[in-house]
Amino acid sequence: MEDLLDLRERFSRTITVLDGGLATELEAQGHDLSGPLWSARLLADDPEAIAAAHRAYFEAGADIATTATYQASFEGFELAGFDAEKTAKSMRRAIIVAQNVRDIVRPDGGLVAASIGPYGAVLADGSEYRGNYGLTVEELRKFHRPRLDLLATFGADLFAVETIPCLAEVEAVCAELVCTRHPAWLSLTTRGGLTRNGEPLREAFAMADEVEEVFAVGVNCCAPEDVGIALEEARKVTTKPLIAYPNSGRTWNAQTRQWEGEPTLTMTLVSAWKRLGAKTIGGCCGVSPADIALLAETLAKSAPRRERAPRGRRERLDPFA
Repeated sequence: MEDLLDLRERFSRTITVLDGGLATELEAQGHDLSGPLWSARLLADDPEAIAAAHRAYFEAGADIATTATYQASFEGFELAGFDAEKTAKSMRRAIIVAQNVRDIVRPDGGLVAASIGPYGAVLADGSEYRGNYGLTVEELRKFHRPRLDLLATFGADLFAVETIPCLAEVEAVCAELVCTRHPAWLSLTTRGGLTRNGEPLREAFAMADEVEEVFAVGVNCCAPEDVGIALEEARKVTTKPLIAYPNSGRTWNAQTRQWEGEPTLTMTLVSAWKRLGAKTIGGCCGVSPADIALLAETLAKSAPRRERAPRGRRERLDPFA
């Protein structure tokens, strides 16, 4: 696990390229992710497919692999017939698969981020894009606590707390991160300078600014056009490193299960985000390894990334142990 101070320094002073949409690459491989567990189902059915997706993004130039735990929770796995022990093994497998690929492809300093999705992801009904859960902060803390406590023991370099749509969940997650003492970035999904629940983004970033464990903040899983105003709002209340990894800009048709329209994620927008202070940039839904390769090439030309010394040799772990 990376030291919190090291992560702050790395994300503040160097350009970091995130991966793209894990589900996007898995679907490109031909996998059906229509079930409520989404990508997390493959942790039990086909972890090699997840490894191949991580490999594709690392080889494209990503510095960070985001694990297949966004949709993973004790509640969600229980509904799919998993007991608590099998659920824990699946979550651990997600970390090990990403670490093993990282150690082969990016031993020069690639990172593994354990994805922490919002409560709405478990519902699998698009609630993370509304945020109107009707739950209290304490109820949301109770939901997030077991997964955070478990994942904190598995050796991921950091938590990627992502696609958070409302202030209540920001408050809940921040409180639980203090309890875990595990480094994390906090990323919201946004529209028009507000949370997806219609609240001021600035308030969310201000809450995160008070939490030592949150070393960076930003937005993800939003339209590329919404990133700039979000970064401006963040910079008004925090000096923490800024992160941006929006969707491709295309629209997902749930009926046909296809992306529609043209991508709006451009290198011109990426340059604008850099001017606003974003040093960590990647993609979310619809963003492929080819897109990340172009992004990495563009960022390397404008601001070469500092390579880190090779990490010490780590024994490859068996994801089924």
